[in-house]
Amino acid sequence: MLSFLSYITWNTNPILAEIGPLTLRWYGLLFMSGFVFGTFILSHIYKSERVSPRWVDVITIYMLVGTILGARLGHVLFYDPAYYLTSEHFWEIFKIWEGGLASHGATLGILLATYLFARNNKFDYLWVLDRIVIVVALGGAMIRLGNLMNSEIVGEPTDKPWAFVFVRDAEHLKPAVQPLPAGAVQVAAEPIMRTDGSRAYRLLPAGTPVAADSPMAVPRHPTQIYEAAFCILLLVVLYGMWNRTKDRTPRGLLFGLFVVLLFTQRFLGEFLKENQEAFEDKLPLNMGQILSLPLILVGLWVLWRAGKDPKNPYGYAPRDLEEQEAKDKKTIKA
Repeated sequence: MLSFLSYITWNTNPILAEIGPLTLRWYGLLFMSGFVFGTFILSHIYKSERVSPRWVDVITIYMLVGTILGARLGHVLFYDPAYYLTSEHFWEIFKIWEGGLASHGATLGILLATYLFARNNKFDYLWVLDRIVIVVALGGAMIRLGNLMNSEIVGEPTDKPWAFVFVRDAEHLKPAVQPLPAGAVQVAAEPIMRTDGSRAYRLLPAGTPVAADSPMAVPRHPTQIYEAAFCILLLVVLYGMWNRTKDRTPRGLLFGLFVVLLFTQRFLGEFLKENQEAFEDKLPLNMGQILSLPLILVGLWVLWRAGKDPKNPYGYAPRDLEEQEAKDKKTIKA
């Protein structure tokens, strides 16, 4: 019945356009679109609770810096400290455009950024988190679609009819066998030796003929799509819950639920993914799963405590929308 799918050969160019010296990549476009569309959603939420939307511009700056720095440092410290924390490669930490971002690091960066925003602007911390996770879910979906366009963070091989064959993913090419497995595609690539001694492949220039012994790309779980779809579902659920209660949302409820659901999905979803680094092959759980467990516990604790503080059951924020609108009217008249 699903034979019409019969695997999807994914050969999308990660570069959207090249304009002179500038290169526009799908990942960067999708990454920033999460922030752009998120500001519209967050502005609606703030205005609905009589909070001036001017704060959205402020928190977006905090979030952007926290997300990028946290994601980069997370990759450096969690996945490859032995490489980056050396005098030879230290300055490569700042080459964000070369890739290497970790979602768990981004989470920690967001938690710190929102804490600083709340402290500096007299917002309740959990009030901020309860609203920001709604747009973080959207951002997560956009980032996973960016990973799809980059043909990265791929899943394990599978025979499911919706599997993707990532022909640009040189990291997970396999030596070809004859006859080729169902859905497999041979790719023009040459073997190379990594610095750690392991073997890998490097793609050859486009148009290079495929040799008889060229490696093959096999059908794999499109885990980027699984996670993007889950993030969209999470966005709908969280927004629906907030929309029912708005300024009477129990303090910590949305944040706690977001963390538990997102990182439970991340923990389980890792069983369908290829490990990102070779050292993970020797671990009982990969790094993504190990880092997800404490976040799940934090989320459960916040959920258990949600709305139970009798002195502050709903959190607080400056209800300054009317004041800001009055100032804007005076400015227009002047």
